[in-house]
Amino acid sequence: MSHTLNLEELCLECVNIARDAGEAILAIYDTGFNIEEKEDKSPLTDADLASHNLIIKKLSELTPDIPILSEESAKLPFEERARWETYWLVDPLDGTREFIKRNGEFTVNIALIHQHKSIIGVINVPVLDVDYFAWENGGCYKSEQKNTATPISVKKLNDHKGAPLTVAGSRSHGSEMMQQYMAKLGTVEILSMGSSLKFCLVAEGRADLYPRLGLTSEWDTAAAHCIVEQAGGYITKTDMTPLEYNTKDSLLNPFFFVFGDNSRDWSQYLEQ
Repeated sequence: MSHTLNLEELCLECVNIARDAGEAILAIYDTGFNIEEKEDKSPLTDADLASHNLIIKKLSELTPDIPILSEESAKLPFEERARWETYWLVDPLDGTREFIKRNGEFTVNIALIHQHKSIIGVINVPVLDVDYFAWENGGCYKSEQKNTATPISVKKLNDHKGAPLTVAGSRSHGSEMMQQYMAKLGTVEILSMGSSLKFCLVAEGRADLYPRLGLTSEWDTAAAHCIVEQAGGYITKTDMTPLEYNTKDSLLNPFFFVFGDNSRDWSQYLEQ
């Protein structure tokens, strides 16, 4: 099916949809907003729902035949999802905790998955008015304040000249396993960031590595996955094999690494 789709055209349409969703989020961000708690105890705000409703409506108009899975959708049984060769995977507001803290580090994520791979990725950063976007075999781009998009790419380790590794880390999550891993990496400079922005740091060459040794869901990674790969980087499970989508009943990802250079085995620093 991906051969009959114009990925570039669809991607650019999704940039506009994500921007509109970002504006809907900002309209709520600047006011008082309700915070509810979902079954898994994660927070849910009016902004998550406003973005979700807008994206579902616009994607349904754009591609009526392609199913949509959003973080805020009703949970679908795997028997139904397993039949999908191509579908949209959406996180209408990634970084709800950052949204609630009002630190600006939240994003709108839209991905198109085809045969378990991310082939379109769009990330909008509402507070900064920045877009990251990519499509399969089309390269990876960043646009600031809706200006002309410029290509971005990962950095390779030999660009370092002995400088310490730069590692993207999470503001809201940290674990003992992660601390042990970081200790084995040696001297590192840590860039703390919320939401899918950590992937973008790798994609644009500001970070070498983002190790995620904690739980995420498939909608947290899907848009960023295409962006990182088209920028020349990689997202793998901790055994260095590819991370895939819609292959099992659970929508949780295994632990993973995001990196720009595959000349190093990033799994060697894990506790054996």
